[in-house]
Amino acid sequence: MTVFLSKILLPIAVAAVALVLLMGLVNMMRGGSPNTSQKLMRMRVLLQFVAIVITMLAVWAMGR
Repeated sequence: MTVFLSKILLPIAVAAVALVLLMGLVNMMRGGSPNTSQKLMRMRVLLQFVAIVITMLAVWAMGR
């Protein structure tokens, strides 16, 4: 369980956050829709929350 959380699931979550962040930056640089920027910002915040939860679960599982 610990290996799955820390070696597989956490990097996927962090990569998802980075991807959404880059998509938002590209949208902003191109002068894209503000609605799209807002949706990407909300998605990034949600994914960051998920990544933090996964991190905390991995730390908790390592301590067991």
